[in-house]
Amino acid sequence: MDERFDRAPVGLIDVDAAGTVQAVNTRASKLLDIDPEGAVGDSIGSVFPVSVDGSVPRAFEGSVETNRTFEEYYPDLDRWFEVTLVPGPDTVALYLQDVTAEHRREKQSEQRQEDLARLTVVNDLIADILAALVDASTRDEIAETICTRLGETDLYDFAWLGERELGGEDIVVRASSGSTGRALEQIEAALETDRTIPEERAIETGSPEIVQPIGDDEDVPEAVRRAAFADGLQSLLAVPLTHGSSVYGVVGLYASTQTAFSGRERESFGTVGEMAGFAVNATRHRTLLLSDRVVELRLRITDPTEPFVAVAGEHGVTLSVDGLVPQGERPLCYLSVDGDAATVATALSSADGVGATRVVSGDDQTRVEVTLATDTPLGRLLARGGSVRSAEFDGSGGTITVDLTPEDDIRRFADAVTRGYDAEVVAKQERDEDILTPEAFRDRLGDRLTDRQENALKTAYLADYFESPRGSTAQEVGEALDITGPTLLHHLRAGQRKLLSEYFDAESERDRRQ
Repeated sequence: MDERFDRAPVGLIDVDAAGTVQAVNTRASKLLDIDPEGAVGDSIGSVFPVSVDGSVPRAFEGSVETNRTFEEYYPDLDRWFEVTLVPGPDTVALYLQDVTAEHRREKQSEQRQEDLARLTVVNDLIADILAALVDASTRDEIAETICTRLGETDLYDFAWLGERELGGEDIVVRASSGSTGRALEQIEAALETDRTIPEERAIETGSPEIVQPIGDDEDVPEAVRRAAFADGLQSLLAVPLTHGSSVYGVVGLYASTQTAFSGRERESFGTVGEMAGFAVNATRHRTLLLSDRVVELRLRITDPTEPFVAVAGEHGVTLSVDGLVPQGERPLCYLSVDGDAATVATALSSADGVGATRVVSGDDQTRVEVTLATDTPLGRLLARGGSVRSAEFDGSGGTITVDLTPEDDIRRFADAVTRGYDAEVVAKQERDEDILTPEAFRDRLGDRLTDRQENALKTAYLADYFESPRGSTAQEVGEALDITGPTLLHHLRAGQRKLLSEYFDAESERDRRQ
């Protein structure tokens, strides 16, 4: 064999006009995984691996008179080859190059483009859902909005939304949309048994669950797997509806393709779950605000490990909660202290369940700002959407009063505290609630504001002082009112304080003075 032929950087095979192999160089033997000497004398069809089109052996069925080049995939070798046939006087030279890497890069690029295009469509869909959730005013509207948007797209086959049954732990289907077929029937049946479906696991963990393909996951009840197979469903994404540590329900989303949900889609739909949970929580608070009937739940805590009880007992003080601000997993609590606030703040900062503390001093009061863990009694109630009406702690224990709507699962709120602390429900009663109309709110606020404060607020508002960027400076608004900038800011602060006090502390009378 010619040395240059054998050492060529590409695969070379000499084939005669009858299609019989005359010579194979080292590179070709390695690419095709054949014995170069043993291949000589065999037909090219028996030497070359099988491909879908079989272009190489077919080319030698007739005479090769012109140069020919083609690329094919050879499944037995899992490789793409570029083959060039160059006819000569006595033989046809077959040039062989491995182009697998190029094809895989091209495939990856195409896949990325497809993924990007799909993700764009998904994100547009999610944006549409989020925009629609803003206008949803009831839990039924939230459920219908999500299911309709998801179940009627070409991306997915059907969607269903489930929520905890009032007063219990069971999940019930609140809405569904799309080609539900037999799968939804078996899902509903599974919800009534002890078998756990992925949607229930999503509720338990508070995290999305992806199952693909459904038929291979033995954690999915067999009846559900069979129904999904019959309906042509292969992928499932379960998205919990969360707000803070509360999980209000779950969306089950099904698709007919085996790998319908990527990691990015899971993250994107996690946002939908959080937004939907926020919307559910907001509708609950709206219902509480507009309801003329309120359920008042009073809890008594005697557990010495509760941080407020422990610190109040150690320093002989009473701690009264002025307000709670939800803030993810670390809500803020503001306390009034009938003792040395600095000492209490220092003691609380080292207590279990408490993060940072800070003394807040105002003109007429001293408060302690406390960062709470969600595992504290107040944190647990707040995370579940409870509206804490009042809370007071001393050395003997603490009393917390929570306002709930008649539709709320009262047992779940009580269990949130009693299962982790020595606590009990001491009272539960319904009461009539006077509804404060917007007109009444404005009238009551108008009675509290002085003329100068009201004029300052109204002028600043109309002059776009509160916009970003501002349409007017404090000096410009002050000049319009014929007062100085510092005087304007004094009136604005006083008016804003009364406005915020009326909004956040309508029951309190302590700030209702000049």
